[in-house]
Amino acid sequence: MLTVRRPRMFVARLDSRIESTPLARYLLRAYLAGLPTGDRYTDTAELLLGELFANAVQHSDAPDDCHIEIHFALTPDDLLRLEVHDAGANTPTLHTPTPFNEYGRGLHLVNELAERWGYSPRPGGIGKFVWAIIAPATT
Repeated sequence: MLTVRRPRMFVARLDSRIESTPLARYLLRAYLAGLPTGDRYTDTAELLLGELFANAVQHSDAPDDCHIEIHFALTPDDLLRLEVHDAGANTPTLHTPTPFNEYGRGLHLVNELAERWGYSPRPGGIGKFVWAIIAPATT
């Protein structure tokens, strides 16, 4: 009998700077490359992680020297769970941007492309984490 081992959760702490967003996506690509079917998540996962990370940098009221933590894990039912942790108290809110707004569409992408998403307080009571669940693309 063949036993398939699931990779454990990947966790990394990155500087809370917009320039760290490409590194977050790179780490996700590397994590997914180690999965037999990781390529089925890559496009959507990279886009959504980039949006969630950028939102954490831009909208967090945490001090600038705080880090942002990213977590990825494949769930037992083959869904990819992404989490972006920050020390800020601001919670994500889905707004309806006007056609003339340059910004404000990131959570709309998350809302449309993720199976589900949400946010929760961080364990220990400092900050929050925003999570998104991503289904594999069908081939």
